[in-house]
Amino acid sequence: MPPTLLISDPVAAALAENRPVVALESTIFTHGLPQPRNLEVALEAEDQLRSAGVEPATIGVVDGVPVVGLSTDEIVRLAAAPDNLKISIRDLPVARATGRSGGTTVAATALLAHRAGVKVFSTGGLGGVHRGASETFDESADLVALSVTPIVVVSAGVKSILDVGATLERLETLNITVLGYRTTTFPGFYVRDSGFEIGFRVDDPAEVAAVASARDELGLDSAVLVANPISEELQLDPQVHAEVLAQAIAGAEAAGITGNATTPYLLDHIQRVTGGRSLDVNVDVYRGNVGLGGEIAAALAKG
Repeated sequence: MPPTLLISDPVAAALAENRPVVALESTIFTHGLPQPRNLEVALEAEDQLRSAGVEPATIGVVDGVPVVGLSTDEIVRLAAAPDNLKISIRDLPVARATGRSGGTTVAATALLAHRAGVKVFSTGGLGGVHRGASETFDESADLVALSVTPIVVVSAGVKSILDVGATLERLETLNITVLGYRTTTFPGFYVRDSGFEIGFRVDDPAEVAAVASARDELGLDSAVLVANPISEELQLDPQVHAEVLAQAIAGAEAAGITGNATTPYLLDHIQRVTGGRSLDVNVDVYRGNVGLGGEIAAALAKG
């Protein structure tokens, strides 16, 4: 039987030597970005970490085997494959039984990273509660996964197409600690300010590491979510963002688009109307979170 979890030699060595390691998801390049930019971003993130003295652990599933620390060849393969599965936790048994390959979501990446012993995970935006969820019950599995996975997750909040207020309520209910990185305003992915406040602020990676260590000492099993806003000069213009989002939501309602089709429609609309600017912001957000994740991993490794 193939292994249930394969940890690459470089990642295993870094963990054994208590060197900093950061987990990276793979759906950003299997499903989130167009070719060839998807591969460029995936390899750039790994290079960014290595140049900072941090071992990257890109996570995905190859031929049914979850891999923590994909090789460059495996990343190239997944970035080009037209039939990748989008693999959340519920999909892992199916991928394993059928020998399929694919990108892991935030939920599955967090789970696999934790099982491998990786303490920090950088992503772009977290999944959350969707608009109209009081009727559809449409809520990302990311939230439930993080409620039972003691890892540090760095994200730029959640995409503004979601119900940000309801997402924050669910994070509180699920006992997920939320820290604003140098802010008390929850970021809205494309923009720095979602319009919602959060209660706790940290100003350097050592403070994040201290909170994560305190969680472990207390025996808590939930994630620490670090909300890292994009820099002001790189964000999508807030007024443009508000107008385009309102147009996208109205367009979806007029077209009768509901359920799983809503998110792709909204994201595609925003990308088209902004002339691809939202895609650039997506990459800038990811780059910033990868950098901060590396700094937090280094702080944790120092003890």
